[in-house]
Amino acid sequence: MRSLFHLAYHVTDLDGARRFYGGTLGCEEGRSTDTWVDFDFFGHQISLHLGKPFETTNTGKVGDHMVPMPHLGVILPLEDWHVLAGRLKQADVDFVMPPVVRFKGEPGEQWTMFFRDPSGNPIEVKGFADFASVYAK
Repeated sequence: MRSLFHLAYHVTDLDGARRFYGGTLGCEEGRSTDTWVDFDFFGHQISLHLGKPFETTNTGKVGDHMVPMPHLGVILPLEDWHVLAGRLKQADVDFVMPPVVRFKGEPGEQWTMFFRDPSGNPIEVKGFADFASVYAK
């Protein structure tokens, strides 16, 4: 069974969220009110509501990096991942974990990067050359 994923979370500034999610990430804006805005987050729906962002701690170990937990993320085709990584670098986004390849030459080889939105919400974006290897052991 396949479906779209929906996640709603807090941001501190809707205009800043629009610039980041719509401008920097290239996500299409959907419906909105004066207290929330929806985005097509790479094929999934996120709803950003005004409020206090969720608390995170750097307790997730990814390679040699400690990354924020919890975090949200998406998996992109590798070519799209590289385009987005370039766009984020050009926008001078401060990476929690800069773009890097993991498990090179192994099952599940993936590219990953971690960064935060302007409200501090952590995001991971992974890139795979073959989506069939996403769950490879």
